[in-house]
Amino acid sequence: MSGPPYVIRGSVSLPEAELMWRFSRSSGPGGQHVNTSDSQVELRFDLAKTEALPQVWKDRALERLANRLVGGVISVRASEYRSQWRNRETAAVRLAALLAEATAPPPRARRKTKIPRGINERRLREKKQRAETKRGRTGRDWT
Repeated sequence: MSGPPYVIRGSVSLPEAELMWRFSRSSGPGGQHVNTSDSQVELRFDLAKTEALPQVWKDRALERLANRLVGGVISVRASEYRSQWRNRETAAVRLAALLAEATAPPPRARRKTKIPRGINERRLREKKQRAETKRGRTGRDWT
């Protein structure tokens, strides 16, 4: 497939030589066309053996995608369209997005912050004032 390079992140993209394509008959719309054409696409990428990803990214992706890997290989299927070409595009974009998400750096740890004393005191003062207002509404003094 000689389409645009599928960028994972930055300057790192999916290497065309390491992508393994498999085609089969697809179910779904298409009438008699479905019975004769191999429009379903299965795209496989050997994540464990690739040299295209930096080692840190590779380790991170292997850890995060462990439940989707079979022998270090990740597989993506696409059969939404009647056209094999569009399914190829969809599968490649889906794989690139999956790898981009899996190789993303972990989110920053949350830094605990302390509530400033003034804000806390103001909140307590307002609560007392509100309680005093409600206490004043009781009908004990009314006759």
